Amino acid sequence: MNRLASPAQLRASLIRWSLFLVPLTLLLGFVSGQVAGSSDENGWFMMLTMPAIYPPPIAFPIVWAVLYVLMGVAFAGVCSAWGSRGRGAAILAFVAQLALNLAWSPVFFAHHLIDVAFYVIVALAVAVALTAGLFWRVRRWAALLLLPYLAWVLFASLLNFQIWQLNPEATGTSSGPPVQRFEL
Repeated sequence: MNRLASPAQLRASLIRWSLFLVPLTLLLGFVSGQVAGSSDENGWFMMLTMPAIYPPPIAFPIVWAVLYVLMGVAFAGVCSAWGSRGRGAAILAFVAQLALNLAWSPVFFAHHLIDVAFYVIVALAVAVALTAGLFWRVRRWAALLLLPYLAWVLFASLLNFQIWQLNPEATGTSSGPPVQRFEL
């Protein structure tokens, strides 16, 4: 049997891809959140009624940082699998789910469209499950790295739905606390 690459060459390729894709994935997630104003300091967000299952605000940046690292490594694993069947489809699926991921924060936090954000995150959950299935065909360990991400997206979908139910009047409203005007 002739090998196209040695195990050392495959590891080196994975490391090179990881050194590029992990920081890129983290950066994209960070930029999306910053542009959208996705924090507990967002005036509109602070006025919302939160469900009982809402975690402490500090959990979100920690969880997302870990998930973006796992996503980047998983994506690097697939990208470095030259010649694997299904690699192209898996890469396209990853890019599509990442686009949905990056779109959610602006829809929810910047545009205040809680209902639309719910549909975006449900589409994201489906896309992540599909991506994990396609990753499984290329590199099983890469698919397994996406499972915590899928679990978090499902939990976030539930949060989004409950926030929508608790705040039906808040969707599409302006940001910030109410303003009082005084006339002289």
